[in-house]
Amino acid sequence: MIPQHLTLTNFLSYQNVSLDFRGLHTACICGSNGAGKSSLLEAITWVIWGKCRAEREDDILHNGTDQGRVDFQFICNGQIFKVIRSRQRGKSSVLDFQVKSGDSFRSLSAKGLRATQDAIIAAIKLDYDTFTNSAYLRQGRADEFMLRRPNERKQILADLLKLDQYEGLATRAKEIAKEAKGKAEILDSRLQTLKQEVDQRPELEKNQAQLTDEISQIQTVQTQEEWQLQQLQVSQNQRRTWQTQVDWQRNQCHSLTREMERLRRQIVDTEQQRDGVQTILNQESQINQGFLDYQTLQQQEQNFSVSLKQHQGLQHQIQTLKQQLLQAENELQRDLEQQGLRLDYLDQQIAELQPIFNQEAEIEAGLGKLQTAREHLQSLDQLQHRISPLLKRQYELQSELEKAAAHCQAQLAQKQETAQQLQQQIAAIPALRQAFRALDQEISQLKNQQIYLKRVEEKGQERRHFQERLQENQRLFEKQLAEAEKKLELLDTPEAVCPLCEQGLAGHHRDHVLEKSQHQCQELRDHIWIVKEQLTVTGQELQILRTEYQNIHQQLSEFDRLQQKSGQLEAELEQSGEKHDQLRELEVEIEQLQTRLAQKSFAREIQTELNIIMAELGQCQYDEQTHALARAEVDKCRKVEIRYAKLKEAKKKLTRLNGDRPELQQRIQDLQNQIKTFAQTSPLSQQIQHIQTQIASLGYDGDRHQALLAELREEQVWQLRYQELQRAKEQLPSLVNRLTQYQELMGDRQQALAERQAELAKLEEQVTHYADHEAQIQQLETTVQQRRQRLDQLLAQKGGFEQRLIQLDNLQIEYQDTQQQFQGFKKQFRVHEELGKAFGKNGIQAMMIENILPQLEAETNYILARLTGNQHHIQFVTQREGKSSTKRKPKMIDTLDILIADAQGTRPYETYSGGEAFRINFSIRLALAKLLAQRSGTALQLLIIDEGFGTQDTDGCDRLVAAITAIASDFACILTVTHMPQFKEAFQQRIEVYKTNEGSQLSIIS
Repeated sequence: MIPQHLTLTNFLSYQNVSLDFRGLHTACICGSNGAGKSSLLEAITWVIWGKCRAEREDDILHNGTDQGRVDFQFICNGQIFKVIRSRQRGKSSVLDFQVKSGDSFRSLSAKGLRATQDAIIAAIKLDYDTFTNSAYLRQGRADEFMLRRPNERKQILADLLKLDQYEGLATRAKEIAKEAKGKAEILDSRLQTLKQEVDQRPELEKNQAQLTDEISQIQTVQTQEEWQLQQLQVSQNQRRTWQTQVDWQRNQCHSLTREMERLRRQIVDTEQQRDGVQTILNQESQINQGFLDYQTLQQQEQNFSVSLKQHQGLQHQIQTLKQQLLQAENELQRDLEQQGLRLDYLDQQIAELQPIFNQEAEIEAGLGKLQTAREHLQSLDQLQHRISPLLKRQYELQSELEKAAAHCQAQLAQKQETAQQLQQQIAAIPALRQAFRALDQEISQLKNQQIYLKRVEEKGQERRHFQERLQENQRLFEKQLAEAEKKLELLDTPEAVCPLCEQGLAGHHRDHVLEKSQHQCQELRDHIWIVKEQLTVTGQELQILRTEYQNIHQQLSEFDRLQQKSGQLEAELEQSGEKHDQLRELEVEIEQLQTRLAQKSFAREIQTELNIIMAELGQCQYDEQTHALARAEVDKCRKVEIRYAKLKEAKKKLTRLNGDRPELQQRIQDLQNQIKTFAQTSPLSQQIQHIQTQIASLGYDGDRHQALLAELREEQVWQLRYQELQRAKEQLPSLVNRLTQYQELMGDRQQALAERQAELAKLEEQVTHYADHEAQIQQLETTVQQRRQRLDQLLAQKGGFEQRLIQLDNLQIEYQDTQQQFQGFKKQFRVHEELGKAFGKNGIQAMMIENILPQLEAETNYILARLTGNQHHIQFVTQREGKSSTKRKPKMIDTLDILIADAQGTRPYETYSGGEAFRINFSIRLALAKLLAQRSGTALQLLIIDEGFGTQDTDGCDRLVAAITAIASDFACILTVTHMPQFKEAFQQRIEVYKTNEGSQLSIIS
């Protein structure tokens, strides 16, 4: 990931800032503490992964703002991407992921924030944890790995390598093994049950055969009896035909009887309805007279209803006009009250202005005093303006003088420390020479072992080639043997032919060919046996060579370390002469610095200029305290200006109030006169009198109207009687016709009934003739039915046996399938049990850590050698001897110890100084960064180092800068963050960060 452009809007301490990374290779982000240096890096982690140091999402917003946004453009895997993340206070974040396509950007955002985040991580192949533990060396966390205990270091390394996924796989494998074991136990129980069911098959087949014999016997007897029953039923069918006709005639007689009874009831009901209608028709004249009186009363009531509506409308108009009259009077009264309140408020304001007019003389005296104080302050301000450049220059010269003294002191301390280190290094030179000679002898022996290792490797390759030839010969002989054995099988058949000429074989010729083929097979078997013996011997030789190769290779594992150590010792010995010269030069420089500090002979020009400025300040006779007292006196007298402004405003207000008072008094007098004459002169009163005259002219009588309504309700019965009379006139003809029809139908039904009864008597005589065979048929049907029931029972049992046998066939298939599943789950249990162990901490995880540590160690020592001038070396140890109950075999325990060696030997990490410890931590972290980036599938192109140089001295800073410069070719962009002025000067490209009233700002200096 190579950054190109970063834009921040209302993010942490920034309001609106853009940073262009193009052209920056090795740059320093510098500025004072709290200026916002780390916020730039936090913006990168927040826009890509949505994570930063803020505890809550809304904390990333700039103070006083409700919406923030970060735009980040970068290159990854040859493509240009852009990520835009915005946040509105109290709402969820919005994320957009884009890729450059041509001259514009195309969106790659998925549906939802989480899906888009996953798309970003998949594209850059880098998650937040890998970034912060690889490319981003965060502030204050460089020594996190070293300060942990050995077992915790191993766990941290496992976390960085994301070995927890193997722990999840181990857990999943154990769960699958447990699940497979449970299923296997269930299937085993099921197999026992199925076996018991399948074993019942022989007994079921025996019972089925016995049942088949019994069914056959019963079916024979049943066939004979059914034939006899059929003969009897043929003769009985004729009787049943006559019996059917008898039954039909009886039903017809019953139907005619029921219909005649129904007609009789309908005739009676129709006669009753006819008599009722005739009664109503006899009262026709009385009903017509009553209905005529009812209509007269109804017309009178309608006339009264019209008058009532008019009377109610006029009454409603009167009520409305009276309400409007009362409302107009109330409005005039309220207007009068408001004008009175305004007059009272005006008098109150005039009274409140009087105390201000009483202070007029005092205010004028205060104005004169203020003018005098201002003139005095103005003279002091002019004097201060004249000497302020002198005071500023005095402060600057004093600061420069202190800096010069501090610089001399720092140079003296640095050179004294360097001289002490050189003395220690010079004292250790004899021991280094002796160690170099011993190391050179050991390296010479290992070189001889390297030559021998190559010979062993060549011999192993020759034996492997020979083994491959033997294996090829074995395959060829086995193929020929298979073909010869196939010929022998063909010769064993009675009609065998010659395999060459394909002609028949006579007895002697056949024996000759058979003997020859058997001899050929035996020769091939002997060849195969010899080849297998040679393969066994060759395998043993290869095993011996492999063991010898591993032993020699293990001895040579120290060769690179010893050679590197030899190079370090040789470099230190070559520098021994330079160290003597450096020590003499340092002693001279130290003596000169001590003399300058004792005599204060540094910064002569600054001291001279400072003395001149102090003399000029003494001549001006300026007193800051007098100036402050004059400023305070002016501030104290300035209040009189406010009082004077209030006095002028009060005079203007009094003039305006006195002008409004006569107009208010006249308005109140007019309203009082208007209220007195309103009741007589209002148009609303005249309208009310006119409507009352209209009501009197209507002549509406409410009591007469109520009496008429009561009389109308009493006479309403004649309307119902009149309606009944009309219906009776319509119903009488139809009732007479219906009665005649019913009487005619009654006669027809009586005649039909007599005819049916005569035919029924004749049929009953014929049915009696066939009644003798009924008992015999019933007895035979009972016997056949009982035997059929028995046969059905036996057939049902037979069907049950057949169904049971089919079930047993299915159970047999199920038994075989279940047995296969049982074996499969047993195999799955064994496989996943082994996988659970393999994925555990002592399996693949431990192997991966063991495999990566040599690479980490080599990379760490490569970087550390650049930082320390080959003075330090690191070794990772993963196992050490522990306490054991037996003296013969010490127990080996897993650990992750870090051994650090320098010119004085191996010693604990805690004994190294802050600068040395940081260089060690920096080397390990940078090596981890490269390895983690490689494991994540992408090259480490960006490196960020946040505030790690405060522990370094001048030489350490120089070495650190040199190391960063040396590894710069491995990265596309390196950013270092610091607030130390002497460190930032080492970089040609700097990003200066500073605070303003509009938030943090930055500028790029090349």
